[in-house]
Amino acid sequence: MSQPVLKIRDLSVSYQTEAGPLQALRDVTFAVPAGKIIGIVGESGCGKSTLISTIIRLIAPNARIGKGSILFKGDDLLRMTSAEMRALRGDEISMVFQDPMTSLNPVRPIGRQMADVQHRDALSRREKNARSESMLGRVGIPDPAAQLTRYPHQLSGGMRQRVAIAMALMAEPSLLIADEPTTALDATLEVQIIHRLQELQRDFGCSILFISHHLGVIAELCDEVVVMYAGEVVESGPMRDVFLEPRHPYTRKLLECDPARIAEPTRDLPVIEGSLPNLVQLPDGCIFRERCPKTIERCGLQRPRLAGDGHQASCHLLDTAE
Repeated sequence: MSQPVLKIRDLSVSYQTEAGPLQALRDVTFAVPAGKIIGIVGESGCGKSTLISTIIRLIAPNARIGKGSILFKGDDLLRMTSAEMRALRGDEISMVFQDPMTSLNPVRPIGRQMADVQHRDALSRREKNARSESMLGRVGIPDPAAQLTRYPHQLSGGMRQRVAIAMALMAEPSLLIADEPTTALDATLEVQIIHRLQELQRDFGCSILFISHHLGVIAELCDEVVVMYAGEVVESGPMRDVFLEPRHPYTRKLLECDPARIAEPTRDLPVIEGSLPNLVQLPDGCIFRERCPKTIERCGLQRPRLAGDGHQASCHLLDTAE
């Protein structure tokens, strides 16, 4: 088997605060295989944004990388110089940001912005415009030549998100990071963007790291899933295995909260009782213990580790299962 495009191993990241170090990520480990779409899912505060900002080395000034490695095609991104990282961003690693309403420059036309992301290519302005027009057509934007002269506010939210995707794929990167790119879109546009991403992934052969809190989108788009809770990976594996046979109590609770699973009309949406733990003062044992309905004595004494072949989970109950 070929090596993964991205391999994260034992990554730990903290933020320096007045109350003390906030442990945002702890021993995060997973891989993104070549040509696959990997979904990262979890509620707000689970560490998704910290994870992707660490991958592209655009972390906050008060962030500290405690340990671990981020191997991109075998090279550790954490050991690269700033110049080496700038050479990778945009060409080898591209990103689609969460909000299409604000990720584009409001005072520059679309064509100018798409030409700007090609600044490393020795092409004429006409060649860059032709390439931009072609890429807009590939992401499903009608009359792409006319769109090059328009400003972001003249486009709908769905079209702006397609422009962002086109710009991210302009250099045909090996890895595309998509940070909740469908959050600001309605359900119809969401489906269109998902199908378009699937088509483009097949055309370009790139790997995609897709971050979302929307379980339906993850199920529709991704080959594998990584479930995060309070800075830890609690379960990972093939999408069908994780969704049909979840092993961690947190994953089961997440799936139970999916509105699509509600069979009868109700005024109350299902929720996970309790709240996220204090990441400055981490509890002993399992990080999910205070909210878990199946906790046992061992959960308060020892932190579980990811275990399993292919489909992994970190739960002491797996050790006691027959």
